[in-house]
Amino acid sequence: MFKMNPKSEVDYRMKLAQQYLEESENAYRRGDIRSTVASSQLAAENAAKAIVAVYRIPSWSHDPSHELRDIIEQMPQNLRPLAEELARIAGLLAPEHGRATYGEPTRGLTPWEIYERKDAETALQHARRAVELAGLILKGLID
Repeated sequence: MFKMNPKSEVDYRMKLAQQYLEESENAYRRGDIRSTVASSQLAAENAAKAIVAVYRIPSWSHDPSHELRDIIEQMPQNLRPLAEELARIAGLLAPEHGRATYGEPTRGLTPWEIYERKDAETALQHARRAVELAGLILKGLID
């Protein structure tokens, strides 16, 4: 039977979040707009899942915002606004997983055709903030 080690799951999710953020930064520098959005979404998703993992096993969903909101009441009062902001970012970027992978099939648009540079900038800013928030929350939970 599988037994989750919360610390190793938290560390794993934060490593994923940081590596996807780095990948997003690199894609943005290369001008790869689609990859910037895709990696930003995964950075935010895994940042949120790192916090969820403190309390329970994260789901396979690309939108962990509801899971994070479910556990906010268990968190120290001072960390709740940070967790709410992180949940908002994860929820905001979640739909981009499908769009950055499949585009908009009903409109006949590939992922490379639906994004502009501003979309990449916005997604990257959200990803940076999500990873920062996860770090702050984890630090607050440890202290």
